[in-house]
Amino acid sequence: MNDVPQDQALERDVQLFTALLGEVLREHSRKRVLVIVERLREGFMQLREGDDPELREKLMKRIEGLDAQTLSEVIRAFNIYFGLVNTAEELNAYLARMDLISAGQRLWVGSFDEMARRFKDDGVSPENFQSLLEHLIYLPVFTAHPTEAKRRTTLETFRRIFLVGQDLHRSKLNDEELEDRLQDILTQIQILWKTDEVRIHKPQVTDEVRQGLYFFRESLFEAVPRVYRFLEKAVRRVYGAQSGIRVPSFIRFGSWIGGDRDGNPFVKPETTELAVRMHGELVLELYLERIRKLHRMLSHASSICQPSPAFMDSLDADEDYWVDTMGQSLRRYVHEPYRRKLAMMDHRLGANLKRIRARMAGRYDPTQPAGYASERDFLADLYLIRDSLHHHGDANAAAGPLQDLIRLAETFGFHLVHLDIRQESIRHTEAVTELFARQAGAPFYQAFDEEQRLMALAEAIAHPHPFVIDKATLTPETRETLEVFEVMARMRAEISESLFGQYVISMTHYASHVMEVMLLARLAGLAGKDCRDWFCKIQVSPLFETIDDLNRIGEVMGRLFKDPTYSALLKASGNQQEVMLGYSDSCKDGGILASSWRLYEAQRRVIQLADDEGVSCRLFHGRGGTVGRGGGPTHEAILAQPTDTVHGQIKLTEQGEVLSYRYANPETARYELTLGISGLIKASRCLIEPPPEDRKDYLGVMDELARYGEEAYRKLTQETEGFLDYFYECTPLDGIALLNIGSRPSHRKKADRSLKSIRAIPWVFGWAQSRQTLPAWFGIGYAIERYRGNDLERLVKLQKMYQEWPYFRALLSNTQMSLFKAEMHIARAYARLAENREQAEAIYGIIEAEYERTLVQVLNVAGLRGLMEETPDLQRSLARRNIYLDPLNHIQVSLLERYRNEREEEKREEWLDPLLRSINAIAAGMRNTG
Repeated sequence: MNDVPQDQALERDVQLFTALLGEVLREHSRKRVLVIVERLREGFMQLREGDDPELREKLMKRIEGLDAQTLSEVIRAFNIYFGLVNTAEELNAYLARMDLISAGQRLWVGSFDEMARRFKDDGVSPENFQSLLEHLIYLPVFTAHPTEAKRRTTLETFRRIFLVGQDLHRSKLNDEELEDRLQDILTQIQILWKTDEVRIHKPQVTDEVRQGLYFFRESLFEAVPRVYRFLEKAVRRVYGAQSGIRVPSFIRFGSWIGGDRDGNPFVKPETTELAVRMHGELVLELYLERIRKLHRMLSHASSICQPSPAFMDSLDADEDYWVDTMGQSLRRYVHEPYRRKLAMMDHRLGANLKRIRARMAGRYDPTQPAGYASERDFLADLYLIRDSLHHHGDANAAAGPLQDLIRLAETFGFHLVHLDIRQESIRHTEAVTELFARQAGAPFYQAFDEEQRLMALAEAIAHPHPFVIDKATLTPETRETLEVFEVMARMRAEISESLFGQYVISMTHYASHVMEVMLLARLAGLAGKDCRDWFCKIQVSPLFETIDDLNRIGEVMGRLFKDPTYSALLKASGNQQEVMLGYSDSCKDGGILASSWRLYEAQRRVIQLADDEGVSCRLFHGRGGTVGRGGGPTHEAILAQPTDTVHGQIKLTEQGEVLSYRYANPETARYELTLGISGLIKASRCLIEPPPEDRKDYLGVMDELARYGEEAYRKLTQETEGFLDYFYECTPLDGIALLNIGSRPSHRKKADRSLKSIRAIPWVFGWAQSRQTLPAWFGIGYAIERYRGNDLERLVKLQKMYQEWPYFRALLSNTQMSLFKAEMHIARAYARLAENREQAEAIYGIIEAEYERTLVQVLNVAGLRGLMEETPDLQRSLARRNIYLDPLNHIQVSLLERYRNEREEEKREEWLDPLLRSINAIAAGMRNTG
């Protein structure tokens, strides 16, 4: 199968999987399902070739004549098709990369090979390249934002299909073996058909934690060491082994799952406690598996090779542990020193694991063996074995599984991920106000202006005993807020000092919002001043989300950096300030152009400010999966950051469907991590050479475009009568709120239907489902048209910006993808769901006109005849899905009508099941949900 061109091989796999799905439907579905699926697919394909009102009406009548159960099965068939197409594409992309590597050809843009060659060709010396590597931190953060529709069990089944598909391509199979592989795939598709892909119950936060852990257990523990190996090989290949370049461990992972309590009432202090123990349990289990493999492998005899003196000294020092704690005979492994050491390491890790499990079960025996005091001690033992193997000429034995385990331990420690805690600023203000109010003779904190608040907070933080607190008298909200900080202090002591990442404050409007968190941390012993000096074991990341907040970022951070108390705490914690930027809310607030540009400007301002104050600053990018929430290809997104703002470190959220798309298979996880890391290295050249100056004329053009784009967006969302009714009625938002894909509510305040209350995720999700993708492009066409006018020189300027400026190119490339995913003829079908048809038609008309305007203007600026001409593989991938998405959208419109118009509760519930399945299926087909 491997002699077939790549695009043909992919099409053949898609046809094979589709045919096998057809066989399963023929045998295991209701009799008419396969026929209905085929007729709908063929009918809507005809409509794509040319509109035919008579055929459209006939197809809609067919849909409307189907009962709820048959519709559910039809939708499930489409959904499985999308999963199989995703698997085929992922498999063929991986095989194509492997073929390139095998052929010894130049690798793809974003590969380590391409990145290293570019640096070498540009004259970057080995010393400078090494210096850049020493500054790196690549930190993806997994979040539980409710946009992931796939269950863990479904991911596992698709993984099995991926592996069998790989076997079909890579192995020389006889007819019988080929038949066996095809039967394997058929069996897995049959299992998918018999598995309910929709969760029956809304997931608990602990379910979301387990979902996150899946990617580490099944994929990342294999992928991460391989990524380091690939980077080392690329550097060695390009710079030569004699260059002496050493690749440090710089990949880290973060998580919000179990720590993000902003708007999620189900994340309690005890939830966070359980989450970090679940992380600790998994990482110890995975280390134990690898220690046992090493134990079987490193059978070196001391009579044949001589371990290093340092290693032998450590064995002697461990003799009491071997005899007294482990109860082992002195003779056991007496001539196999590495096995002896690894047996002790196994026992110590086992003791750590038992302790975590006992605490999870609510019991703890302090007399149990202590195990390792920290990950540093575990790493020290691994380094001893590695160095000793080098000592007697067995460096090759140290370079395999042992080096991989060292990389894993350096990356994941005993904590697996750095758990960020997130809470909204108002909760801290309310807690601090109450604490001040409970003190005799204390002033009324809420009546203070910002200057007075900062003074009162600084005073309290520096005080040895700021408050007398009787927790029993506090409101439940304040008590819970304090308990979160207490859990942080307790868990740091129990598991690892590296356990927590940042304390993220959403809706940061003032410097006092950060200082309030510092005061609450002071009360839990995480920060303050002791008899010697200031100490700080917490790092705070203010989150700037709205357009107004992004505009105020310089004022807020400038005030903080100049505050003596905050400055002292920052120095005590390492003098690094992290600032989080909210892509989602700023886009929902002011539209994609204003959001993107304000984020760009905010980054430049805050980095300049930090540099002026001598503070290291890392930016945390709160990107979602979709373009409307800051999504898009990671490599390009990192390169599109403002000049001189990526100083070796980048932190970004990974969430929803992006997690399964990027990290479910280790082969794809390696590729995605490579793209992100090579982008980070390229964007960090400012660390070793002067960065290019910003083009002031380009910045001026973007100022103007952003102003026009925001004007158009706000006119639609805030000044158009009935716009929010259109959103609620002409998208499946009511179904999204009921879908069991996340523990978090879809609105901040349940009864509030305002734009401010609705979360950015369902906002983007709703527009995507109805094929309008509005948040990702609305206002761009208007802005370009208004800027250009009839001035040809201005068009040439925009075209030059597209060619030369990575930021502008990424912006318009992502816009093209969003426009391609939008389908205005399908959006019109959703418009008929509105109660006020006339009003909805008028709003639809505004949206359609802006779509057409944006399409024309973007293609003109990019110099293209059609959308996504520059990314043909992605264009084909999206087009491949449309043949099934078209009927699905029309099915969803029909279901929404029936669900909303049915008066009898029991019959209404009947339509809910296929409606929820349609949301799942469309999300799978578009590959971006929220």
